[in-house]
Amino acid sequence: MSPAQRHPTMADVAERAGVSASTVSRTLRGYASVSAEVRERVERAARELNFAISRQAASLVTGKTGVVAVLVPILKSWFVGSALEGLGPVLRAAGLELVVYYVPDMAARADFFERLPARRNADALLVFSFDLTEEESARLDDLQMPVIYVSQHAEGRASVYVDDVAGALGGTRHLLNLGHRRIGFLRAIGVSGFTFSSNERLTGYRQALTEAGIPLDDELVVGAVLGQDRTVVEAVGRLLSLQRPPTALFVEQDELAVAVLSTLRTSGFDVPERLSVLGFDDHDIARWAGLSTVAQSPTDIGRAAGELACALIETPHDADRERHVVLPTHLIPRASTAPLMPPSGGDDGGRDAPSGGTGTARGD
Repeated sequence: MSPAQRHPTMADVAERAGVSASTVSRTLRGYASVSAEVRERVERAARELNFAISRQAASLVTGKTGVVAVLVPILKSWFVGSALEGLGPVLRAAGLELVVYYVPDMAARADFFERLPARRNADALLVFSFDLTEEESARLDDLQMPVIYVSQHAEGRASVYVDDVAGALGGTRHLLNLGHRRIGFLRAIGVSGFTFSSNERLTGYRQALTEAGIPLDDELVVGAVLGQDRTVVEAVGRLLSLQRPPTALFVEQDELAVAVLSTLRTSGFDVPERLSVLGFDDHDIARWAGLSTVAQSPTDIGRAAGELACALIETPHDADRERHVVLPTHLIPRASTAPLMPPSGGDDGGRDAPSGGTGTARGD
């Protein structure tokens, strides 16, 4: 039976195009290493034979599944959603499919690391914003595929992330340049997967104060739970009740910073006249709220992670498996930060208390 009388195979396409079956697979899956001349021959042969590549056939020839897996602890997240939006087009252009493993609780997490389903079903695994234990990291090290850590620095492992330290350093310098010397820092408590970024941003804040010759004051560092307004009210109240309250506040996430703005405005507390507020992320809500922020681009992070995954799948090298892609941040000043107002009473550079206020935030 001739190829025209039966379903054509990849071998048939390879014979007609004068190439190997693996070259046919790489060509039809969009690999960039295939020359334009070879690509044209293979595509012409496939059209003439009415051949459509299947994942199963490609896997048998190349040992690849044509799939990239993503491991995430949360789906309802601006960061994760935006990063996936950047990742998707890169994978589609390379002829790769995307599979998401969502592990929202400890039971799902334990099941994933016990079975490691990505071992059989993907060519690379992207670990998005995930606080892993040493044992879990070791399990992923045993996978026979590239593993890329996204939005975190993983020592000795491929990673894609922004320079959180530099971002927070620049953000704090912005407040210092506006004349503020009492600068508070509000951490997000209990946000799954973002411990690395949180710690790095606090480090950058402290570095900026140290280089400005300002002693660190642990009373100025407080925490609140994202989505629990009461904890935000309590954190702001603690800061404003200090003997020397801050004149500016650096909040490590925009969503939390907008909750701070709401708390202050509900309390009749003018921003930025009595307290400048700076966020981090450039979330959509930052623009709507007029929030000054340190901007990162999760879309760019997702795109860079996809490009690195494609490179490691096609031409894996031991050195590349430890490659770090570090993306920049930039400051976006808006209406929530302003120069420090002249002090009403003499002190060493910060107001004893914001003028006209009691130093507390109401919990209405």
